Amino acid sequence: MTAREVSLAVEVGGVRLKNPVVTASGCAGYGREYARFYPLARLGAVVVKSTTLEPRLGNPPPRVVETPAGMLNSIGLQNPGVDRVISEEIPWLREQGATIVVNVAGFSLREYAELARRLDRVEGVSGLELNISCPNVERQGTSFCTRPDTARDVVRVAREATGLPLWVKLSPNVADIGEMAQAVAEAGADAISLINTLVGMAIDVDARRPVLPRGTGGLSGPAIRPVALAMVYRVAQVVEVPVVGMGGIATARDALAFLLAGASAVAVGTASFSNPVAAVDIVEGIESYLREQGFSDVRAFVGLANPDLRAPRGVTPARAGPRPGGSPGGPAPPACPAAETPLGQEEGPG
Repeated sequence: MTAREVSLAVEVGGVRLKNPVVTASGCAGYGREYARFYPLARLGAVVVKSTTLEPRLGNPPPRVVETPAGMLNSIGLQNPGVDRVISEEIPWLREQGATIVVNVAGFSLREYAELARRLDRVEGVSGLELNISCPNVERQGTSFCTRPDTARDVVRVAREATGLPLWVKLSPNVADIGEMAQAVAEAGADAISLINTLVGMAIDVDARRPVLPRGTGGLSGPAIRPVALAMVYRVAQVVEVPVVGMGGIATARDALAFLLAGASAVAVGTASFSNPVAAVDIVEGIESYLREQGFSDVRAFVGLANPDLRAPRGVTPARAGPRPGGSPGGPAPPACPAAETPLGQEEGPG
């Protein structure tokens, strides 16, 4: 078979990506460590670690525990604060040619609105990802992510404060992931990313106490991949905005499964701790597989395993009304092709 060119470009909630692989927030920091291994511009985007209004020292150590097929973390949102991120980290990432999505975390609606306002129109920022898994100090510490109404409120105030594309990161620790996805989409989310970590614990048998000082932590890695895949599959059936899938993705075949489930892009996190070039390996693996299978555009591959797909295939649906700002991530990809018939295969339902 003659080699075909494969387009990997997608548009996710108004953010243009040269390929569908981004870093998972927190796992790549602000990109400086991984820039020693590969040019950050090779990725679809760098999603930076959660940024808060004020600097945070985070939780006391130990913060990370290895578990079977995964890891627990309890970092505590350590970060230098939004002003320093704007003055130091974003300019550096811009120099690297990276497409930048800033993950933000707040402890009140006011904080989310202020973060969105400060980052609005900052040169080089293509979009925001809202980490809604934080405790709401205005409601006795209940996490924003656990109720549709509080999740909706976060998106609403952020939407009012910025014209930047908004990705909303959902927690799996809820009763109905579809209901949560619908709530944030209705409130103005341009894309939905999932899943955040599951709640887990490790206990030191000899010390007879939890290993992590705060008791529980966030479980990530291959152990959670089946849960993440099922939730991505479900959310892609109930919303009409793009989905970014994450949770235990370590290989190109893992990523391809999420694309088939309905994700327009995928995020790589824990795998980068054991293989610093995992994200780049996955980009190359996706391209190689699609070429071998006769696909010329990754968007034609999205959702092929999900017959009830509603989420768009790597494009951003039009929203009513003007939207200030824009995405500097490159030219918009052409209109999404219909699902292709791979060379050498019979056409089937799709």
